[in-house]
Amino acid sequence: MSDDVFFDYYELLQLSPNADTETIERVSRHLAKKYHPDNKISADKDLFLKIVEAYRTLSSPETRTSYDLKHRDYWNQKWSVAAMATDSSTLGEDKDIREHLLSMLYVQRRSNMKNPGLGEIEMARLLDTPSELIEFHLWYLKSKGWVERLDTGHLAITALGVDEAEKRRHLLNPSRLIGLDGSAKNEGKKNA
Repeated sequence: MSDDVFFDYYELLQLSPNADTETIERVSRHLAKKYHPDNKISADKDLFLKIVEAYRTLSSPETRTSYDLKHRDYWNQKWSVAAMATDSSTLGEDKDIREHLLSMLYVQRRSNMKNPGLGEIEMARLLDTPSELIEFHLWYLKSKGWVERLDTGHLAITALGVDEAEKRRHLLNPSRLIGLDGSAKNEGKKNA
């Protein structure tokens, strides 16, 4: 089992994590026969090797205990992701972070054309946001073409990013908002 990628042996064997050793052995043998490379009907060497690996891990009390800890952590993380996905405020907060990143990069380029970029760790600190979360938002901004990596390794806003930042600022400009009474704020100022 690789430390980088977790593989759910219980899912592979279609067993509950509470399955006893006898059940694990019985199911593993059945699946190993079915996917054995010599089986002319349903041979699958890669799947067979995974089943053997699962059996070796889950049939030994020591390796199973270690695996079960990783299994529990893996599923706790998955449940956390699922909970965050149902939390509607997460998407709004993410949008705010991206807008802040774009604004910071806009101001940095506008104020210092010779050094227009910022480092990822620097941006994470300025926003008081974990670096791992900043990576996601920077991936998005780069994919949209709004941010680019400079030769220095820093990130800087692109011309498309400037247009996007200005468009967003225009949409949120307080003078363009409608008041609670339905009247436009700053009515005295006709389309300037």
